[in-house]
Formats: sequence, structure tokens, C-alpha cells
Amino acid sequence: MTFEDMFAQVKGLLAQADASGIGERLAYQFNITGEAQGTFYLEVKDGALRVEPYDYHDRDALFTCSAETLFKIASGQTDPVAAVFLGKLKVEGSIDKALKLKSLLPSK
Repeated sequence: MTFEDMFAQVKGLLAQADASGIGERLAYQFNITGEAQGTFYLEVKDGALRVEPYDYHDRDALFTCSAETLFKIASGQTDPVAAVFLGKLKVEGSIDKALKLKSLLPSK
């Protein structure tokens, strides 16, 4: 799988998120390791969500994981907090803001 394929799939999954209830700005960068290696960002601003394939230097949190882990988190199959404890997701930056990612994701 290429980065472009992975990004298109993840963007489609995340585009379904309802950010209308989030009043603050959240900026996350995702560094994908292994197959489909690359970087993209997710930003919530004024209740709207954007996902773009670029570095985001003014970010609140940086997430590092494999594409497989990201798909499981974005689809609601894996809790991001559990992924951190299992060593599948690394988080740097504001933990408070990083935890708000859960409110954008489906839960199962």
C-alpha cells in the first residue's frame, strides 16, 4: 500500500467525524511508519475538520504509528488510549489535547 492509498482511506474515515461540538482548535500530526510511510495532519477549527497530507509544525500533538494501527483507530476498532498502552501508538505534545482525538472517532 502506498502513502497516497493509505491517506485517501484514512481521510475518508475521518471525514465522517462530527467536529461541530468542538469549540477549540485542535491540530494533530500523524507520522505513519512502515508500509505507507508518510506524514499528514488533522485540524479542527471553528467546528470544521480538515485532513491534509502535509507536516504541521504548529501542532498540539504528534502521533506515530503504523498504517494498520491508524486504520483500527480511525474505524473505531481500537481505542487510541489502549493503543498507547500496548505500544502501538506513540504520542508527543499536549496529552490533554491528544485525548480529545477520541471525541472525533467512532466507538465500537
